[in-house]
Amino acid sequence: MKATDLDQKFDDNSANILNAFDIKKAHRPNLEPKRVNVDFPAWMVESLDIESNRLGITRQSLIKMWLADRLESHNHA
Repeated sequence: MKATDLDQKFDDNSANILNAFDIKKAHRPNLEPKRVNVDFPAWMVESLDIESNRLGITRQSLIKMWLADRLESHNHA
């Protein structure tokens, strides 16, 4: 299917355009996980645990969220 045909179907809302894609093969580039190891002092881990418990998320999620925020603000500065 040509891109113009797909655009037209989307604009017309005449068909479910997701049927035109093989979703099983879809991926988002540069978002594949890559394992890294970081050593933190005990006081930092305790502080991370307190904050992650307060927010109801895992320690790993908190670290990823904070790093992403910092990197995004640094890249837009």
